[in-house]
Amino acid sequence: MNLRSPLGQILGLGTAKDGTSHWWGQRVSAIALLLLGLWFVVSLTTMSDFGYAAVVAFIARPIDSILLVLLTVTIAYHSYLGIQVVIEDYVHAPGIKVFALILSRFAHVLLVTAAVFAILKIGLST
Repeated sequence: MNLRSPLGQILGLGTAKDGTSHWWGQRVSAIALLLLGLWFVVSLTTMSDFGYAAVVAFIARPIDSILLVLLTVTIAYHSYLGIQVVIEDYVHAPGIKVFALILSRFAHVLLVTAAVFAILKIGLST
């Protein structure tokens, strides 16, 4: 016979209320990607050519470089959240799961840092 209430029996076994912020992060970043993606597509369609000089001139414009950095960071954040869900759902060995989550975070941070550095270097050098 158990004297604990049904609520007391399940406390600590369910969600840690971490999923809500993750869910909101994915939705907000998806909306930001939609808007930034539309800007990027419109910008690409209005470019005269895709030669080196034209692309450097595009990135050198302050508003375009700022929006390009925002697009890059948002893509990396949204990608990280998606990869995290896949790893948590489909990797079942605890050690491999932790290693994969850490590797994913480091890879996303490394890639977005390199991309932002490249954008800033081009944008500020001209």
